[in-house]
Amino acid sequence: MMNDSTLAKAIEKAGLAGASAMIVDKDGTRFEGAWGKANAATGAPMKLDTICQIASMTKAVVSVAAMQLVEQGKLTLDGPISDVLPELADAQVLDGFADDGTPQLRAAKRPITLRHLLTHTAGFGYHFVQIEILKYLQATGMPAPGSMGNYTLPLLFDPGERWEYGVGTDWVGFAVAAASGMTLGDYLQHHIFAPLGMTDSAFRQTLPADAAAVHIRGQDGALDVLPVNLGAGEVQSGGGGLSSTAPDYARFLRMILREGELDGQRIVSAETIAEMSRNQIGDIRAGYMGTSMPELAQPFDTFPDQHTGWGLGFLINPDAIEGRRSANSLAWAGIFNSYYWIDPSEGVAGVFVSQLSPFGDPGALDCFETLERMAYA
Repeated sequence: MMNDSTLAKAIEKAGLAGASAMIVDKDGTRFEGAWGKANAATGAPMKLDTICQIASMTKAVVSVAAMQLVEQGKLTLDGPISDVLPELADAQVLDGFADDGTPQLRAAKRPITLRHLLTHTAGFGYHFVQIEILKYLQATGMPAPGSMGNYTLPLLFDPGERWEYGVGTDWVGFAVAAASGMTLGDYLQHHIFAPLGMTDSAFRQTLPADAAAVHIRGQDGALDVLPVNLGAGEVQSGGGGLSSTAPDYARFLRMILREGELDGQRIVSAETIAEMSRNQIGDIRAGYMGTSMPELAQPFDTFPDQHTGWGLGFLINPDAIEGRRSANSLAWAGIFNSYYWIDPSEGVAGVFVSQLSPFGDPGALDCFETLERMAYA
């Protein structure tokens, strides 16, 4: 077992309340640990199996669910997604604002597909990432997506023409529910969580009393608890609503490493995993997130020196990183500073879970890099 003192020191230096982390390979766990507090106010310790909000790490799970339904012929990657989600039949593109602030809309040039949604090329944004979406919500009085179950935003561009991070995977979740005839939570429980032994993963309207709190730094640098639960909305958010644990998510990562199978349970075919792991967006660059609300998320770009791509649910780095992941590894993150990577070439993956806002915290990113370097030392 690896020595955790280096990571423990990094977590302390970063000023995180607490964190849990694991490194796994195809056969099991190489490293695991938990440090600090799950709740800075109560002093409750962070444990390996402490339930945390994994936010946008939900996206990879829901992407796999969609691909199960593609395998069954219940969804198609390139047919109009309006066949199952008629709300998206007449998508509108935001073409700027009039002098009085009125949004200017036009019809999209082509239909939105599941492939567009899975690759963040459908045109959808997030109100906390793109200022145009925030201006649109302010101009129309429309609530932010998720707060009232509304996700019908205009597109920022025509489908397939750019990469922008947004609510596309929430629409993937709606498509999974529509095509399966189940709620998204029930579908994930029956077809992913139960087969994989992910016993602590769910959409939770109420978090358990011993779940980790989300923290924010006060002006004096002390950690305050932020009362937030992304799973408490009216909609089960395929883009960010799950709570889970490091061991549960590590089982999901091992399934990806094992090309769709874990402990005799086949979740998707090896061919599907290969397709999900392949860059799907050609010459478009993926991965850069700006910010319109830095109190929620800092600007983020995992590898600014690489022309990063996107698969069916994952960021892909085309070049190897010295001392870290191989070329064509898969990765993404959650808004409360949780991160994962999957390296199919080396057969290793890791997950780092903390609960701190805003996203992109430099200390948390240093901790994640420390964990990753431990895997390759």
